[in-house]
Amino acid sequence: MLHTSASRLGSLLLLLASLASAGLALYALLTPLTGVTGTLGALGVAIASVVLALLTFLVRHTVHRGARRFWIIVTLFVLIGIGFAALLLHQAVITAAMVLGLVGLILLSRGTTQSTRYVRV
Repeated sequence: MLHTSASRLGSLLLLLASLASAGLALYALLTPLTGVTGTLGALGVAIASVVLALLTFLVRHTVHRGARRFWIIVTLFVLIGIGFAALLLHQAVITAAMVLGLVGLILLSRGTTQSTRYVRV
């Protein structure tokens, strides 16, 4: 488990960014005259944002260093993908939320993991 305040702040920022982007993508998907009403791109961004929220909890609660690095890299690729898709959909607010999520991921990845050290006798 993570114990630093920076990692807590990072996971909170990443979670808020993913939930905000999911809400904004659903708004753009369902509201007429947004330019992306009913498109698969907006639906994909909304689904990917929910996956990003799940990845936030996964990164937060992963203890082993190698698995944690793997999930951080997967989360980074999802962040970049959502940001790029939001740019293609002309939804700059979602891209700004992903930049905020990137700051959260950086803070989250700086946290230390709890490791068990054994003493040899």
